[in-house]
Formats: sequence, structure tokens, C-alpha cells
Amino acid sequence: MAEWHPAAEEYCETIWELGEDHIDVVQARIAERLGVSRPAVSLMVRRLEADGMVSSAGGVIALTPPGRELAERVVRRHRLAERFLTDLLHLSWAEAHHEAGKWEHVISERVERALVELLDDPTTCPHGNPIPGSGYSAGDLEPLAGVAVGERFVVERIPESLEFTEGILDYLEHVGMVPGQAGEVTAQSPDGTVTVEVGGDPVGIGSFAAGRILVSR
Repeated sequence: MAEWHPAAEEYCETIWELGEDHIDVVQARIAERLGVSRPAVSLMVRRLEADGMVSSAGGVIALTPPGRELAERVVRRHRLAERFLTDLLHLSWAEAHHEAGKWEHVISERVERALVELLDDPTTCPHGNPIPGSGYSAGDLEPLAGVAVGERFVVERIPESLEFTEGILDYLEHVGMVPGQAGEVTAQSPDGTVTVEVGGDPVGIGSFAAGRILVSR
């Protein structure tokens, strides 16, 4: 596949990840995720559309097949890099996410294959999100906010929308809300805050995170 400028890769990746999180892919959401102005997003979307990478009918931005192929390549390398940085170099979730944002643009096909072999062909990133092309198969998942008081759950995925929210990754990793961790909902507040017990300790999860953390039962 042809090489693209990192900015083009970043936009295609963002469009793909917003769709993965079931967020409307419009220019405002892209601007929020990337921390850039709406005019800058408008300009880049027009360029990508001219290059046949996206379509923007009715204001909704969608990847074309070539755009999706590029996005999935970048997402795959990002999540493989996160896996390497956490599993082997023992970086924190937040550090790994930041560093992988740089690595995703420079990992070659050869290095990608070596990472897959070294990491024993993982199917998810450290936060439980699927690695494209890995054969990941999702079970029945639901937001933590939908689990009733007294019911148990297993953390499965911390979506990208939380990875880009300041402080969330550090907090969730610190309190043990990590994929594979079992817990129980012990209280729910009117403001949407959920209190859970994980590892024997009470943990408060705000409404924004509780509505996005995906769990199984």
C-alpha cells in the first residue's frame, strides 16, 4: 500500500475509531478528538475526499475502501505497539498510548510481523480493543452503566473515547479496572456514578466512563 503523510493517516485512523465507538463522524467530533480547529478539519477532509480516501455526503464522513484499509493498518500498528510497550517495556497505559501514537506512523511491515510473532499474535490492545486483522471475536458486551446493583461483571474493553480523555487511563489502570478483571456493582448514584468492588476495594466510576466501559457477565 502507498505511503501517506502522518496527518492523513491520523485523520483516517480517527474516523475509523469514532465509528468503532459508534460516535457520529462529523467534522466537530474529529476536531474534538484531534484537538484542532474545524477549518483545519474541513481542509483535510476535502483533501482526503479528493484523494478518494473519504466521502462526506450529508455532512457525515465515511472512509472509502482505500481509506478503511489505511486506517486499519494504522490502528493495527498502534495497538500492537501499545501491547509491546506495556507487556515488555512495562510502560503505563497512558504512556504507551502516547508513544504508540508516534510508532504507528513508522512501523514497517517487517517490524509489524516481528511484533506479532514476539507478542504471540495478540487479538487486543492492553485496553481490550480489537487489533484489526487479528481474528478477534467479540462476545456479548454492554456498558458498565447497564449493570444492576448486586450483579457481577468482567471488564472487557476501555474504548478509544476514554483513552483520549485526560486522566482516565491512569485512573482505571491504578484502580484495577482492566480487561479480565471481575467486579461487582455495589451502588449507583442519581448522577450516573457507579460504585464497584474490584479486588476487594470500592471504586467510583463517573457517568462518562461508566457509560463507555464495556463489560461481560
